[in-house]
Amino acid sequence: RNIILNNPRRRNALSLSMLRSLREDLLHDVKSKDLRVIVISAEGPVFCSGHDLKELSSEDDVKHHSQVFEMCAEVMTLIQKLPVPVIAKVNGLATAAGCQLVASCDIAVASEKSQFATPGVNIGLFCSTPAVALGRSLPRKVALEMLFTGEPLSAQEALMHGLVSKVVPEDKLEEETMKISHKICESSKSVLALGKATFYRQMAQDLDTAYKVTTQVMVDNLTLRDGQEGIEAFIQKRKPVWSH
Repeated sequence: RNIILNNPRRRNALSLSMLRSLREDLLHDVKSKDLRVIVISAEGPVFCSGHDLKELSSEDDVKHHSQVFEMCAEVMTLIQKLPVPVIAKVNGLATAAGCQLVASCDIAVASEKSQFATPGVNIGLFCSTPAVALGRSLPRKVALEMLFTGEPLSAQEALMHGLVSKVVPEDKLEEETMKISHKICESSKSVLALGKATFYRQMAQDLDTAYKVTTQVMVDNLTLRDGQEGIEAFIQKRKPVWSH
């Protein structure tokens, strides 16, 4: 499924209504066997500029400000809780909560012209919530330099530090994203769902606990119909037929 941020006039800002729409689109038909991968892209030269600052002025009350940040946190954590891989397809600038969105996706493919920044410090609003996703994707000193200076990373720097998984020329962005998506679609949805959930779970644990958890998950994986089908197909030298 393709989700396209489509408010280029507002630089695809994550207003409260945009965040609600994004949550709705992410959750739509999520249990369907047909849904295998979600791609988030955007219209216009800016992938996403982050929060709509007009919503964060003192004209709005604290309750509204809380709603905006709570909804944003909900959407960012939802991406990692979904049973299917989520790919960010970035062609342009991703700043603040827009950079957080890229960091929160499972995979990110960017065009060479893309840039990534957390410039909140320059306007007196430190990017503390984007820092949660950034600090979990990037080496600490790289994340802190971004957060303290607001200076952007180029696409190549973002690749080097692990914020994105691939950088390609702009005219190859669609093709590369589709290639990854199609490869994901060749696997069992139930196996991928188990694997994704386990990956994020074990990343938050110490080494011994992580191995204990994943050892059990490997055993559970073998009890799945698709776990047995995959092994049988391999032994019989045929293509597996997934039940998902």
